[in-house]
Amino acid sequence: MPFGCSIRYIPWRILTYRLSGESSRHRVAVWRELRRAGAVALQSATWAVPAGDRFDAALERAIALVERSGGQALCFEVIAPEGSVATLESLYNAEREAEWTEFCAECDKAMAELQAEIAKEKFTLAELDEEEQNIDRLRRWYRDLRAKDLFGASSSAEAERRLKDCAARLEEFAEHVYHARQRQ
Repeated sequence: MPFGCSIRYIPWRILTYRLSGESSRHRVAVWRELRRAGAVALQSATWAVPAGDRFDAALERAIALVERSGGQALCFEVIAPEGSVATLESLYNAEREAEWTEFCAECDKAMAELQAEIAKEKFTLAELDEEEQNIDRLRRWYRDLRAKDLFGASSSAEAERRLKDCAARLEEFAEHVYHARQRQ
């Protein structure tokens, strides 16, 4: 066995690519695609991503972006020593924790916005539409994060609770709007 360690099979893919240095547009497009999929940057132009349909499709899109820009992409499935797999999982979870933290901050902003509108008694249909769109955006984001969170980042439960709190506050706001409309 390599490195004198046991090997535990966890399917990971490593993508490395080379792009021309002329334009950052292609680099940014590949970077965004890989980030959106939940890939972890290991170093410049080298990323790790778990194997699986959702992730494999994103890798194919990233490879296509590299090739369309005239670059070269290499993708490897790796069987790594347990220590390396643990490091990959740790890096992956750290990325998910950062995303959940940002999500919770956005939930806090949405909650504050709803509370402010209730305090101002700004019970209009336009405001309700705006707040519903904001909560719908959070729901979509939550689904995307949940799909990437393979190893159960610890902040995910708190994020779910905050989203539910936002949805409940939105329902409260909708009730206020409804009653305000009835009084007109």
